Amino acid sequence: MIPDLECQSLTKSFTETTAVKGVSFSVAPGSFFSILGPSGCGKTTIMRMIAGFLEPTGGDIRIKGKSMLNVPPNKRPVNMVFQHLALFPMMNIAENIGYGLRRVGLPKAEITRKVGEVLDRVGLPGIENRKIDELSGGQKQRVAIARCMVLEPDVLLLDEPLGALDLKLRERMKIELKSLQAAFDTTFVYITHDQSEALVMSDQIAVMNEGQFEQVGTARDLYYRPQSAFVAGFVGDSNRWTGTVEQAEGNRIALRTQDGMLITSATQGGSLPTGSMAEIFLRPEAVRVAHDAADLARFDNRLSGEVSSLLFNGAASRILVRGDTGQQIEVTLPQSGEFASLAKGAPVHIGWAGEQTACFSAEP
Repeated sequence: MIPDLECQSLTKSFTETTAVKGVSFSVAPGSFFSILGPSGCGKTTIMRMIAGFLEPTGGDIRIKGKSMLNVPPNKRPVNMVFQHLALFPMMNIAENIGYGLRRVGLPKAEITRKVGEVLDRVGLPGIENRKIDELSGGQKQRVAIARCMVLEPDVLLLDEPLGALDLKLRERMKIELKSLQAAFDTTFVYITHDQSEALVMSDQIAVMNEGQFEQVGTARDLYYRPQSAFVAGFVGDSNRWTGTVEQAEGNRIALRTQDGMLITSATQGGSLPTGSMAEIFLRPEAVRVAHDAADLARFDNRLSGEVSSLLFNGAASRILVRGDTGQQIEVTLPQSGEFASLAKGAPVHIGWAGEQTACFSAEP
């Protein structure tokens, strides 16, 4: 099967920096592909090269097998939703959506039909004559998508389109965007710095850092099987320690942290040598809590301490446990049972398995 989008050794250099360094990836037809990374990592540069607003320094961009090199933006089978939507306030909804159709010379009756159809598909029937400023933020998002989809692009590019929305609306629009992508069965390529957006919506995610992809995979791959310290630290919440490897055997090590704690961990990519520096990552939900230390005897790592802070956040409620040597570990609490109402200062025991951590070399 020919990918809807394929980038081969894509590179973009500017006068003093290389923003994209030989990135290669492909996007399957009808899938939701996200590029996730911090500001300045190069993800917007990739998007602008796909759209045709920037010419690559090297490599190739292929849409349905056809190279897009030297093809102007208006001749590419892509369309783009920007963060600020770029809707025309002087036009009504129908005029906004039909703008691109008028530019290609479609008859008025055909434009009216297509606008009505696409409004039905985004769940906004009968609003053709309303003004942009009469719409809610979520409705404006759907109109912006409708304006792109009415042109039937092979690939829809979305440049942080939820960034300007308030938190509640942003959470709702994540679900709506995924539903719209499935309804149109069109390939979406989405860039964001917000990991929750990428994790919720994407079939595949590329985590980008300093012009390169660190890892490409499903949300579960990135969360549970990170392949680099950057991915482990950037995707999801983690307890994080740096220290020296005191023992190493196969793919397991014992690491002495800078505050004196000894942690047993599995490693990624083979053994780390004794005496080397390493980083360990532990998800808060992987930590178990007990009143009696004997209940945690099965775990490689055990710690006694007390609750130093309560972090109530509904379903994601957590505590901070301060260990005997002063280290703090974030722990996800169960929402029912004997630990649901732990108080600040309460003594607790915690434990976790070495296989539930991610460990990487911290050598320069």
